[in-house]
Amino acid sequence: MPATIEIPEKIPKNYHVVGYSLHGNRYINMTNRCTLRCKFCPKFNHVWDVQSYSLRLHHEPDTKEILNAIGKPEQFNEIVFCGLGESTLRLNTMLEVAHSLKKNNVTIRLNTDGLANLVNERDVTKEMASCIDKFSISLNAHDENTYNYHCRPKHKNSYTEVIDFIKKLRRYTSGIVITAIDGLAGVDISECEKIAQQLDVGFKKRILNDVG
Repeated sequence: MPATIEIPEKIPKNYHVVGYSLHGNRYINMTNRCTLRCKFCPKFNHVWDVQSYSLRLHHEPDTKEILNAIGKPEQFNEIVFCGLGESTLRLNTMLEVAHSLKKNNVTIRLNTDGLANLVNERDVTKEMASCIDKFSISLNAHDENTYNYHCRPKHKNSYTEVIDFIKKLRRYTSGIVITAIDGLAGVDISECEKIAQQLDVGFKKRILNDVG
């Protein structure tokens, strides 16, 4: 499996929020690792707080710890795999948690960079669509050069891989929204929205520095 970007600093043990609540949803913070090193990401600017929650982990929680951190899932509008890291880097654990949650008839969303197929070296879209209801995919730019500038991917052709991931996932679900951030230099939001239309998925404009 291709290497991923690690967060090397030692993490204090009191910084360990696995589940946190915002907007009536319960968010799951299961890794700080990521396949990108976005210039606009809080953690790469030495900020680990999201809406007063410190999301710096001192270890990656297992399935039991994640489920305990969620509590009673039926209390929330959605359970969201998000945090300050890319949940699909822990694909097996994520799927195990999602399948367990589906027994409670809850809505599950994944916020992702869309590189799961690349880092797992196979098409995992069908597996994810079998237990996840909604997908928010960070496209972030209207072309590869702009994407590479802002997102600083470790792997070549990441932008193309994101587009391909969306196309493959669309075969199994209509619950897809791609996002781009208004305020990033050179990003054409209207062109990003056109890409969403061409891919037959939803589009959401995010605002720079508005996290959580």
